[in-house]
Amino acid sequence: MKHEFGPDFVWGTATAAYQIEGAVDRDGRGPSIWDTFSHQKGKIKTGEHADVACEFYDRYESDLQLHKELGFDAFRFSIAWSRILPDGIGRINEPGLQFYDRLIDHCLSLGITPWITLYHWDLPQALENKGGWTNRLIVNWFSEFVNVCTKAFGHKVKHWIILNEPLASSILGYFTGQHAPGRRSFSNLLPVIHHTALVQAEGGRVVRQNIPDAQVGTTFSCSPIDPFTLRDQAAAIRVDALLNRLFIEPTLGMGYPTRELPFLAGIAKKVAKPGDMERLAFDFDFIGLQHYFRAVVEQSYLMPYLWAKDVSPLRRNVQTITEMGWEVYPESMYRIIKQFAQYEGVKKIYITESGAAFYDTIDQGKVNDLARIDYHQNYLRNVLRAKQEGMPVEGYFAWTFLDNFEWAEGYRPRFGLVYVDFRTQQRIVKASGRWFQQMLSKEVLPDVLNYRA
Repeated sequence: MKHEFGPDFVWGTATAAYQIEGAVDRDGRGPSIWDTFSHQKGKIKTGEHADVACEFYDRYESDLQLHKELGFDAFRFSIAWSRILPDGIGRINEPGLQFYDRLIDHCLSLGITPWITLYHWDLPQALENKGGWTNRLIVNWFSEFVNVCTKAFGHKVKHWIILNEPLASSILGYFTGQHAPGRRSFSNLLPVIHHTALVQAEGGRVVRQNIPDAQVGTTFSCSPIDPFTLRDQAAAIRVDALLNRLFIEPTLGMGYPTRELPFLAGIAKKVAKPGDMERLAFDFDFIGLQHYFRAVVEQSYLMPYLWAKDVSPLRRNVQTITEMGWEVYPESMYRIIKQFAQYEGVKKIYITESGAAFYDTIDQGKVNDLARIDYHQNYLRNVLRAKQEGMPVEGYFAWTFLDNFEWAEGYRPRFGLVYVDFRTQQRIVKASGRWFQQMLSKEVLPDVLNYRA
């Protein structure tokens, strides 16, 4: 399978600082909103936190060696903002810079290309205390952070991602309260959306100014939206505008999708300042798509502004569902690539996340996660289909390298290609990891039906 994608196709895994690093109170790191949120009773389903996580902060050398052995040539990781700037702005924490400098150097020594995500949801708590993403000053705060990182690492790192899934961090963090910082208010929604979109563009400008030869991108969570019945088509259009168009269209100079979502017109009327709508646009070199499942929706009068709700896979009698309750629907990968490739301003697409959580068990020291192999194999076939039809998709980053702290779900859902025993920190390469290793090292694709670790 590998050779069919071509010699320049990028193969990697994706991770996030708070989910794997641990060492939250060491070497000058300041607290983030996830440190605060995860220690509040009832916020994490399992009652856990990521104070230790995978101990990647101490184990990065051996972990990256394992990453190399599995055959991946790119490693996507994020920089913990509060490890660099403990107060969010101002004082620079040199030990934090030194950690990422060592991490980058180790990647390069192993022939692994580092891909840095600048913001993967872990806002410094000090900035949340000043209003966080509801405060327009976030544009300046983030620009300062990006300036520090790019000046420190720009001579070594040429692939930069500005934001990870801005829809999730804004909606779940400031509207529904399911994620950090756990704020729930419609009054937060429009300022947070607008400030996030501004930050996305402004962050790109800072990277390009400081590293002229960088490849600059940003990532979007995305799903094809299907109506449950014919009468639900208008609901599907509205949900598509929210889930798939809200942040990509402003950066392409198209503005917010106000026709489908009239409440967004409040941004221009109440939130934006003169010149803002032009500032939203930035010419990214690539976009990252983070795709796991399709969504099927129906009209609902119980959800204000959207007037739609999800129809669960269980209700639809879906046969294959992940531990997260997500439908496994490989064709959705092809469909979402096609949808984003149709935008005139999209030059290159990378699948910067895709993966599945299943109930992994250890049997005689091995984890034979055949369902995960099946997932990646079939989703990759749809990536290949899109590529062969001329769509500009140029890489695939599996979510994720190591089992980790899965945000509000705690440690129970396991997405990793490598099993982590969180009591002992033992690593066990799963069958899915070995499948990638074999696929990336040989011309012939291993058969999932007969594959064992």
